[in-house]
This record gives sequence, C-alpha cells and structure tokens, in this order.
Amino acid sequence: MRTLAIISIDTAAGNPAIQNGELAKVIGETLERFKPEAAYFGLKDGKRTMFMVFDMQDASQMPPLAEPFFMGLDAEISLEPVMNADDLRKGLGGLGTGG
Repeated sequence: MRTLAIISIDTAAGNPAIQNGELAKVIGETLERFKPEAAYFGLKDGKRTMFMVFDMQDASQMPPLAEPFFMGLDAEISLEPVMNADDLRKGLGGLGTGG
C-alpha cells in the first residue's frame, strides 16, 4: 500500500545527530532500505521533517522504519495511506453513479 511517512526530528536531538553524522546515516539507510517513490525534506511545525512516499507491503515494516528515528533522534512519526491520481480515478470509477 502506498504510504506517506512523515518523520519530524526533535531539534535538541537533531542538532548533535547532524554534527556527528547520525542523522545523515539514518536517512541514507532508510532511503536505501525502503526505496521510496519520493522523498522530500523541509519543516513541519518548526521541526526538521522528512516526507517519504513508499510501498508498505506489510505492517511488519513499521518497526524497521520507525525505530532508528525514535532511538536517539526523538522523532515523531506518522504513517498515512495515500493515493496517486491513477489510484483515485480507479477508486472513484468503482463507485459508479449510484441511484
């Protein structure tokens, strides 16, 4: 299932992780492991945030994704099912016109 991961890094934990290279390492390993369709980086609620769209094939993928960010980075993580335009068209087409 196409999933949007929103991973926000606590500033106090993120600052030393940038200085010692841990943040770059965790992000690099995550991108390599999950091979996202897209990954963007910016700010959300004043925190460094990664927005990553990837194919979650099984719920068992949640711990390997989340734990490296929880451990030592004090991250907040949300996982949301999402669709692209083709998925939306297909879903809406299955609704019919009703009556």
